[in-house]
Amino acid sequence: MLGITRWRKEMWSTLKMVAPGTLLREGIENVLRAKTGGLIVLCDDPEVRKIAEGGFTINEEMNPARLYELAKMDGAIILDEKGKNIWKANVQLHPTVDTPVQETGIRHRIAARTAIQTDAIVIAISQRRSMLTLYKGGERFVIADPAGLMAKANQALRTLERYCAEQQEDFTNLSDLEFEDTALVNDVVKVVQRSEMVKRIAEELDFYLLQMGDEGALVEIQKEEMTANAMAEYHDLLADYALKDDKRSVTGLEKKIAELDDSDLFDNITLARTLGFGSGNEVLDMAVMPRGYRMLGKVPRLPQPIITNIVEHFQSDFRSLRGATVESLDEVEGVGRVRSNMIFRSFARQKNLAGTVLNRRCEPRF
Repeated sequence: MLGITRWRKEMWSTLKMVAPGTLLREGIENVLRAKTGGLIVLCDDPEVRKIAEGGFTINEEMNPARLYELAKMDGAIILDEKGKNIWKANVQLHPTVDTPVQETGIRHRIAARTAIQTDAIVIAISQRRSMLTLYKGGERFVIADPAGLMAKANQALRTLERYCAEQQEDFTNLSDLEFEDTALVNDVVKVVQRSEMVKRIAEELDFYLLQMGDEGALVEIQKEEMTANAMAEYHDLLADYALKDDKRSVTGLEKKIAELDDSDLFDNITLARTLGFGSGNEVLDMAVMPRGYRMLGKVPRLPQPIITNIVEHFQSDFRSLRGATVESLDEVEGVGRVRSNMIFRSFARQKNLAGTVLNRRCEPRF
């Protein structure tokens, strides 16, 4: 299932600290190459101090060389929560031994139990397998090697590219139906499904990029180019069809959709109910009309406050808006003659595009 789990989101700040290109990751990579293994605790609060025994106090700024040298000793290294300063090294940790864990190695069992008992972030560096494992509470997360992450990121990028292309086609088809007054709830539901999948794939890709650090810069640029307009148009789509078009209602609707699992997202009736259209099979065949946010969002350099003024002026009636003249648009507060002409021409282009799509659909196929 796509999407990012709650625990993954909590780990983002920590993953940033250990991503390639950071000082902490550089130190950890040195330990991995030396195959000495290590145990790093990112927390020096009283709960950690209670189970820490021995070692010696450092109280110095963390740097890769210092971390590497200290990891040559058997004990744990304790840093502050931001990984900026080293409190102690060569520390023996004594978490409660009756805490059940699934790990087999001594170092990883101590790491898992320490994380459960103190809720600290604990990093176990495997001596033999050259693997990084993060523990937080009762959860564990294995950090993949950069090459493996790059392969996953490229695969996600290809999937995202395909979904973005299909989403734009869905948007064009919906525009056609909206201009023809034939849009149904089911048509809106299908576009929301596609758009939410684009969003979830992009979030999954973000998670890979977070772990890749500097090495994922090119992939991140490609992702941003693909999704910037797609996500803006998705937001405008929800503003068009939300029960209320105020910012809080649209944001709340986005959150509700994001919380749906994949099975509910692709259940048309469930999604229609989430969107506020009602329940039952018959609701999918109910005719709907947008407010005009998405169409106005396609007008170049049209500020959001002006878009809101236009929608309110035409009382969220897209029929009136799409048939507006340059003169009637000029009457809206803040629009002016130049913007009126620009909006009028933009709507004409969009209507022509919708007509082209309709004609292409009606062409006989042999």
